[in-house]
Amino acid sequence: MIKTEHLSKIFRTEEVETKALNDVNLHVTEGEFVAIMGPSGCGKSSLLNIIGLLDNPSEGTYAFNGKEVGKLKESQRTQERKGNVGFVFQSFNLIDELTVFENVELPLIYLKISASERKRMVTEVLERMKMGHRVKHFPQQLSGGQQQRVAIARAVVANPKLILADEPTGNLDSKNGIEVMDLLTELNREGTTVVMVTHSDRDANYAHRIINLFDGKIVTETRKDAELV
Repeated sequence: MIKTEHLSKIFRTEEVETKALNDVNLHVTEGEFVAIMGPSGCGKSSLLNIIGLLDNPSEGTYAFNGKEVGKLKESQRTQERKGNVGFVFQSFNLIDELTVFENVELPLIYLKISASERKRMVTEVLERMKMGHRVKHFPQQLSGGQQQRVAIARAVVANPKLILADEPTGNLDSKNGIEVMDLLTELNREGTTVVMVTHSDRDANYAHRIINLFDGKIVTETRKDAELV
């Protein structure tokens, strides 16, 4: 599903050149749950942005679902993302002016799905996330754990093949964090590929494979027995 070869990302200003990623070779097969770890500034977010088609690499290749996408224009990347990639962020990234229902519905509007089908899909996913009783509430009326459930509902409502999670429990207490990780694990068991950036050893233990980045390079890779997850 994901295949990068000799991937590098360089940020340049007039005074300085920073190599955020350096010769990264990463293969993720469909249905995997992969955790990416490493210290702040090691390139985790840069890698996630490229995998999620939010940015292009400076060097190397990136194939998504067998298609080379590393040199696409922004509008082309947007088309590739639609319905294929769902994002879950540490800060939830919900729109304060929209209700829970409207936040989750948004990706389906972009996909031009009919209003009746949108209502069915949103209602179904919010019930699954145990947020069906909060459809008319606004994000600021919810706890952090509830906001992250809504964010996950928004990420998966269009049944994407890939979920990218960036520190998904970073703003949550341990109880809500475990519940969020259980939800991601359940989605993965149903066939969704999950790539997660995390600082948490506990969260990383949910993954099949743990990749450690340092100074923009993959330095270690640990594969876990799926039965132990």
